[in-house]
Amino acid sequence: MSAHTWPSIVTLLTVLLMGWTAYLVGHARSRYGVKAPAMTGDPAFERCYRIQMNTIESSLMFLPLVWLADLYGGSVEIGVAGFVWIAGRVIYAIGYREAAAKRSFGYGVALFALCALLLDVLFRMGRALLLY
Repeated sequence: MSAHTWPSIVTLLTVLLMGWTAYLVGHARSRYGVKAPAMTGDPAFERCYRIQMNTIESSLMFLPLVWLADLYGGSVEIGVAGFVWIAGRVIYAIGYREAAAKRSFGYGVALFALCALLLDVLFRMGRALLLY
């Protein structure tokens, strides 16, 4: 395995996750008759749209941390945090798609993984700066 295998796998899975959430929006748009460019309509459509937007927003914080962790040597941590974050986002999406009140557990799982990765990066970068 190359040095960048885990961040590459996690990044690819994140891209697939974002593709899946885009599919959910397109499917909900068709199913509930919400014609583009409308962004409101049936609550089920709006939940799918929020799933996609929240996933994109979270990915914007998550992916740079993945590559910063890789830069500072956190390969195993990237794999663990990445899979936990992705699992959390999938649980979040499945729950939120059913009802807004069912999104909390998945959100918490993903947030935990994001914070763990952030702390790992801060620690590794801080150590690197001190040793510089």
